[in-house]
Amino acid sequence: MSRHMSRSAAPDGDRPPGTGRRPFRWKRLLVVLGSLVTVVAVTVGALFAWLWTDATVSTVGKARFDNALAIPPLAESTVEKDGTRVFDLRMQAGETEFRSGVKTRTWGFNGSYLGPTLRAERGEKVRVRIRNGLDEASSVHWHGMHLPARMDGGPHQMIDPGATWTPHWTVDQPAATLWYHPHPHGRTEQHVRRGLAGLFLLDDEDAQRLPLPKRYGVDDLPVVVQDVRFDGARLAEDRKLMQNVGFLGDETMVNGILRPYHRVADELVRLRLLNASTARTYSFGFPDDRDFSLIGTDGGLLERPAVMDRVQLSPGERAEIVVRMKAGERVMLRSFPQDNYGDSWQRRFGGGDDSFDVLELRAAERLRPSAELPAELGDVELPVAKEAVRGRHFDLKRSGINGRSMDMGRVDETVTRGTTEVWTIRNSNGMPHNFHVHDVQFRVVEVNGSAPPPSLRGPKDTVFVPHGTTMKLALRFTGPADPDTPYMYHCHLLYHEDEGMMGQFVVVDKGDSAGTPPGRSGHGRGHEHG
Repeated sequence: MSRHMSRSAAPDGDRPPGTGRRPFRWKRLLVVLGSLVTVVAVTVGALFAWLWTDATVSTVGKARFDNALAIPPLAESTVEKDGTRVFDLRMQAGETEFRSGVKTRTWGFNGSYLGPTLRAERGEKVRVRIRNGLDEASSVHWHGMHLPARMDGGPHQMIDPGATWTPHWTVDQPAATLWYHPHPHGRTEQHVRRGLAGLFLLDDEDAQRLPLPKRYGVDDLPVVVQDVRFDGARLAEDRKLMQNVGFLGDETMVNGILRPYHRVADELVRLRLLNASTARTYSFGFPDDRDFSLIGTDGGLLERPAVMDRVQLSPGERAEIVVRMKAGERVMLRSFPQDNYGDSWQRRFGGGDDSFDVLELRAAERLRPSAELPAELGDVELPVAKEAVRGRHFDLKRSGINGRSMDMGRVDETVTRGTTEVWTIRNSNGMPHNFHVHDVQFRVVEVNGSAPPPSLRGPKDTVFVPHGTTMKLALRFTGPADPDTPYMYHCHLLYHEDEGMMGQFVVVDKGDSAGTPPGRSGHGRGHEHG
């Protein structure tokens, strides 16, 4: 054999580098990479399909409503010699048995969960002694109330553990369904979700003269709606993947009761609906699409009843509806999927596709006759846009309003006492928001350039602003002036608020300028402040 073998006869192991098998190895690599890409794509697709399917929640027809609805008790009060009505509230921790045999740690006012219903009349002087029995600071905001900024209960009026705060004011607004809840900057969502909330009902002579259902707990029912999810015995607090609106639960409670029913004995029943959820928006109606009459919104009665079969409420909003019952029937108050929530992505991951059975009404075999609703309810005390002395614009983004995140020491807007303004609210952020203004009840002037629907024609302090919506609001600021103590405006999806989607305004007398608010003012341990 020749000492030197030809290149063609060389053994496979002796082939020079870079020859022979290189094309074959590249093909194999491409096949492997292609397979990996396919596996990843299929996995991602399956994960997305699971997320998309899992994101929708429905409790419709899935459970018996066999728990009697609890009616929040009317808060006890005393009347002092000068006519001041005095209430006492205590924030406290406790345990609540939402499910039989399972105790859940909760917070409440004067009890383990939620709080009593405060009630006062227009013109009354009111004082509320609030003691913080929790182990962390909080506050109590009077949502929808017209009152001095120092009494508003926002993040500047914190109550330290063991301390007492005693705000006082004169009720100077029409009959309405208001509410109270904590407002600590950065912690509001958590404090509300744990159970700190309650109703504050206002009465006046004009509303008392109207033939409306008005027997509290009988034909005039408080309906405080919250969504919850349980993690064992705990109230869950986590947000699921892609839920950028905040916490969304998988079932609802009314007045702290899961799957509630209520027996009614009157032909007409008034439901005072409060969306006390931290992020979820509801569209309330009935499965048979029966009409009901909307008689009131956030800040009081409409000029006349508005007949509809759905009413949408975002967090913080209220609606008073009157529904006609038939003897012996059972009818479910339900929340339906929403067609104005935004695009399909927002609806799916923001809760707009969800549906809930909320409260079963059980009519007696014989019903007491109810007076027909009046065709007119009275004049609405709201500003009109033509009286505005200036306009302002507010661009809603999760990162902040008008490009600025909340700063406790900064005044964002200064308004003059006694003037009317038009505020333009715009959401182009790709997700739902809403907008709440402290101290005032405003008129919705326009929605996307058109007149507002009937559900937005009453007194409002909170409005739902889906992506792609522009609203014009007319607001009148009647004081009192306080250049150093701000009111808030913010998104009432509380996760967004806590992230910094909030601003501050002060009311000043003509010619004055804003002062400098403290970064944080509070009420110290063991002291009482008014």
